[in-house]
Amino acid sequence: MRNKTFLPYGQHCLEADDINAVVETMKSDLLTGGLAVEKFEKTVKEIVRAPFCVSCSSGTAGLHLSAKALGLGKGDTVIVPSITFLATANTMRVSGAEILFADVEPETGLMGPDQLEECLNRHDKKVSAAIVVHLGGQIKAPEVFASMAKKHNFKIIEDACHAMGTTYKTPDHAGIVGDCKFSQACVFSFHPVKAVAMGEGGCVTTNLAEADELLKAYRNNGMIKNPKRFKNTKLAFDSASEVNQWYYEMHSIGLNYRASDIHCSLGSSQLAKLPKFIEKRRRLVSLYDKFFEELDNPWVKPVKREPNCEPGWHIYQLLIDFDKLGITRNKVMSVLYEIGIGTQVHYVPVHLQPYYENRYGNSKLPGAMEFYMPLLCRQK
Repeated sequence: MRNKTFLPYGQHCLEADDINAVVETMKSDLLTGGLAVEKFEKTVKEIVRAPFCVSCSSGTAGLHLSAKALGLGKGDTVIVPSITFLATANTMRVSGAEILFADVEPETGLMGPDQLEECLNRHDKKVSAAIVVHLGGQIKAPEVFASMAKKHNFKIIEDACHAMGTTYKTPDHAGIVGDCKFSQACVFSFHPVKAVAMGEGGCVTTNLAEADELLKAYRNNGMIKNPKRFKNTKLAFDSASEVNQWYYEMHSIGLNYRASDIHCSLGSSQLAKLPKFIEKRRRLVSLYDKFFEELDNPWVKPVKREPNCEPGWHIYQLLIDFDKLGITRNKVMSVLYEIGIGTQVHYVPVHLQPYYENRYGNSKLPGAMEFYMPLLCRQK
């Protein structure tokens, strides 16, 4: 029987002010498309120091919107590290692009510049974009990725679904993930297991005004209401050349990826407490680190830390040599579950999924396999 004090793998933190914020929105006139959405987007922009922010219904939606806004589709090829959630690759495929899976560092699970370079050299295809995944909350060498993107003429999308609140340093810049200093778009998730919970929700930050306008259109079924972009002037304007108030156009297909005011009011309330949430996560990491340092077991070690970032920490990742310990990962997870500790594995390498094996064959990515085989995770 499960322990009554069970610690689930992931657990959100909702307090009275969060509940009150949602209740107040539910009493208001607008439950979607209202001021709560604008407030949430403004708050994210201020936190991550980004020129533009567009809220959406999930991190997955944000990745798909980013692909659309940056013009990725049929005929394009996108590099995706194999250690990531399914959505990172799936959203590019749904957009029509083909995937090149990159290997990762076995000590961190991150795609580094060496792995990106190896992927570029392994194929003769023209690459249109690379997705850089900040796994667990860590970020690696953003300025190097940007330099490589400039050299090879491709775009960079940051999958920062684990990295709200992560700060970083380069030789010339001290930044925060989401500022888009070294990318064209950055995607966040506000799923309940993330640092900030909206129930379901996400957003995209960008430094491109055109991308901002397209993101807003694509999240709203492709609808455009900017008169300067109207193509059918006979329908758009009346006989006095005034804009018809009801008029809109669709130049490209979009979907309903909007985040509601209910979700955004919860998100804004949570964002106000982000420093407190991040501080607690970092404190928990320090406690875990101290425990495993004192355990001093060569077959159990945390993932390697990136030196030039202060992660917001989504998960705590352990690398365990189960063979040397004479026990299976499944058994360890079951024992931990029975004593009240939930764990998970992030992630099964995406290149091993049957869909991608059927499409691209069996990619040889030794770093991804070396990272995956001993992996065990807990969310903060």
